[in-house]
Order: sequence, then structure tokens, then C-alpha cells
Amino acid sequence: MLRMNAKNLVMQSVIGSIAQPRILLKTPYLVDPDGNAHVMPGTGGITYNVAIGDPALGFIGDHVEPGVSITCDESVKDPARQGGLSILACIGNEARVVSGRVAGSKGIVTGKHGGVEHIMINFAPSVIEKLTIGDRIQIKAYGQGLRLRDAPDVSVMNIDPGLLRKMGIVHQNKQLVVPVSFVIPSSIMGSGIGSCHSFSGDYDIQIADREIVNKYGLQDLRLGDVIAIMDADCRYGRSRRTGACTIGIVVHASCITSGHGPGVTVIMTTEKKVIVPKIDQEANLAKYLDVGRFRKAARAGRRRP
Repeated sequence: MLRMNAKNLVMQSVIGSIAQPRILLKTPYLVDPDGNAHVMPGTGGITYNVAIGDPALGFIGDHVEPGVSITCDESVKDPARQGGLSILACIGNEARVVSGRVAGSKGIVTGKHGGVEHIMINFAPSVIEKLTIGDRIQIKAYGQGLRLRDAPDVSVMNIDPGLLRKMGIVHQNKQLVVPVSFVIPSSIMGSGIGSCHSFSGDYDIQIADREIVNKYGLQDLRLGDVIAIMDADCRYGRSRRTGACTIGIVVHASCITSGHGPGVTVIMTTEKKVIVPKIDQEANLAKYLDVGRFRKAARAGRRRP
């Protein structure tokens, strides 16, 4: 069992509203690396047919976010208040609808998307059908400041302690053995690199190079997959460092613009060789939380969605 400082962490409420999907009215075109222009759905809104466990590649969309996306109300102009939602909310936190037809319904935070500053939340399909743009959702923010007592060289962020306990991580021979679906190099990471911190948002896996996609099997990447990024140091921003390792969760689907792709929210990082990735094709957020395409009612005997 992982020994943590969970009892010392502070739990606070943060709140946001379901965001309208974003697309520029006068210039709606997105240009791919080959110069082709596209108009397609993007971030925000209530996404009915994309869920945790679905493929991260293949949808006709740009940075599509699974489930429900919330952000601070437009009336909130104070960056510090906006940061309260974007930074304090952690993957695995409990979320509760506090307005509208399904007030009282509960969901789970599944990701954090930088730039647009969206928090993604999974709800049961019956709840999603009744939600409305603008409905307010409150989160019990809990997890920032988490430390592993037996692995002081590992920085942990953006994850609820309860979820971390479900991920099958083992402390062994002074190292952490972490189940992951994929292991990729930091050299293929793109948008979001160079950020001054990793306590909000995500950074993208570049997928324009089909040879790279095939080499690392990224055509099978799923939303919610836990992955290891080798030679990536995300303790004080996102950078490349030989020997470092970062563990993250795939939080949004792919996109077509240069330097972009499926987004990864960092949950664990170290500059030292103390994290050992262990390949497990079922290392996916949906399985750990029994949500999305891995829900017992939806699996129907399928190993992969």
C-alpha cells in the first residue's frame, strides 16, 4: 500500500458552469500540417458520444473533450479565482450538479485542459441527457500537495488520493512500479511544453508523423489511458531531461493542427530513475473508476472499447 500524506490535505469547494462549445465565427477554419482547411467540433459543451475509454484518435473533431466540460463563469475576471478551479480540481474528485433539472447528481473529474481552462467530468448517460449548457457543477477539490512518504523524489499533482490507490502502483526496491498503457518519448510531446508549471491543463502528443504513430502504437491510444513519458521532467513546468519520467492521463482527443494531438494531464513526475513503467493494456482511468466505456453495464465482455 502506498503511504501518503492524504490526511493532511485540504478539501475545498470549487465551482464552474458547463461551457458552450468554442469555435471562431469569422474564421472557423483549422489548418492541418498539409495545408488543408477544416471546420469541425472542438472543445467545450456536453459531448454525448465521446467518453473515457473511447479511442483518442479517429473522431472528426479538434481537442474534443469527453463527457461534460466546465469552466469559470464569464463574469469571473479575476485570474486568481479562475485558478482556483483550474488548479485545485484534481482527476478523481467528486463533482455534483448544483443547478438545473438533475441537481444533486454526482460525477467524477476525468481531466484538465489548458488554454481553454476546462475541467472535464464524467456523468452517467442518464444524467448527461438532462444537463444543460450553463448548469453549475461544484467539485470537492482534493489532491494538490499530495506526497508519497516512501518516494520523496516523486512529485505528485492533479490526482485524488483515492484514485491513486486504485492504480495498482507498487513501491518496490526503492522504486515505484506504475502500470501504464503506453510508454512514449518526450521528443514527441508538443503544445504545452515550456509551461511554467504542471498543476493545471495538459500537454499534447504530436501525431502528425504517421511513422511515429505506428512505431509507438498510438493508433490504439484511448481517452483515460495512463501513460509514461520518458525523459520528461514536469516538476517546475514541462521540459525534457534525460533520465526523468512523467506519468500522465490522456484527457482529450486528438486534433489536426501542427504540434498538437491527444492531451496529457501530468499526475506524477521525477527527474530521477525511480519510476518504472509496467505495461498493462487496462491501465485506464475508466477501468479504475468504473466509468465511460469500462462501466460494468457497457463492457458486455469486451476487453477493449
